[in-house]
Amino acid sequence: MKPDPRRDIGQLGNHDLSAADLEFLRASGDGARRSESGHGVMRSKASDIKLINLFLDMLAAEQGAGPNTLDAYRRDLTDLSVFLSRSGQGFAGVGTDRLRDYLADLDTRGFKSSSVARRLSAMRHLFRFLLNERVRGDDPAAILSGPKRGRGLPKVLSIADVDRMLTRAKELTQGADASQLQRLRAMRLYCLLEVLYATGLRVSELVSLPRSAARQDARMIVVRGKGNKERLVPLNEASRQAMTDYLAAMETRRPEPKKSTTASKWLFPSFGESGHLTRQHFARDLKELAASAGLAPRLVSPHVVRHAFASHLLHNGADLRIVQTLLGHTDISTTQIYTHVVEERLKSLVRDLHPLAEN
Repeated sequence: MKPDPRRDIGQLGNHDLSAADLEFLRASGDGARRSESGHGVMRSKASDIKLINLFLDMLAAEQGAGPNTLDAYRRDLTDLSVFLSRSGQGFAGVGTDRLRDYLADLDTRGFKSSSVARRLSAMRHLFRFLLNERVRGDDPAAILSGPKRGRGLPKVLSIADVDRMLTRAKELTQGADASQLQRLRAMRLYCLLEVLYATGLRVSELVSLPRSAARQDARMIVVRGKGNKERLVPLNEASRQAMTDYLAAMETRRPEPKKSTTASKWLFPSFGESGHLTRQHFARDLKELAASAGLAPRLVSPHVVRHAFASHLLHNGADLRIVQTLLGHTDISTTQIYTHVVEERLKSLVRDLHPLAEN
């Protein structure tokens, strides 16, 4: 079959490879061995970086991968490249045995089975890409097996726990001795928590909400999630009121010299820098709030509140498919992890409603 010139590796992305690079990559793919000299290691590593960039370009363009996903792939694959470079090898010429050595090295370094499985998944995606782009004639990762791991149950806050956090967050917004900035930060945190528990958004979706999401007549918000997919998520009265009060406070804040947060397009702008509040900042504030509410900070995170949203809905009779849609899960098997919380409820339904239950 005649090769398709459009699928040549030199034509992909904005990271063009020179003729020398192509010759080196294909020679490595045919089994050429590089010495452990500094030149061999550096050359192999440099070509790996180019391949990583091309692979990430493909993920972004064809699969709509977001910045966090791309950063995770880059970290994992760069770590693999560094490991391979110690023996003068690179992605184009490495064999299955050396990849097994890498997985063993991860275990030696104390990586959890979930982390090893994630890196194995990254390897499989990369080498499948290299096979499709004819950098390699085989896929050395295809027969690799990862560690067996059970799927752990998510941490879940009780309804009482969430209520304690919301009550405490509300109290902090009413502090008489707080400065204007402190009160505004408290109102932002309260609004974040109300919206998060009302919608179950991913933390990256939450902090990047546009200012237009806080319209007074809004009953639904459009959320852009993973893979650049959009979904509609309803708001409850408490979350709408929290957004209204927070925006009103933002409007009355005196602008700082040369900078005004009121002009931001974000619902939750950063007070210190341009752009929106970061995921890490919100996570820190949430842990401080948990401690202030008498909860263990290690058990509380934005993702745990998202878990609480899903679990509490199911516990109160919500349909699993509806929860899947609200969370933005592509596969319902991802949502099914929450069904453990309704086990007792299902037992009670059978006990109370089955016609022969009394017998």
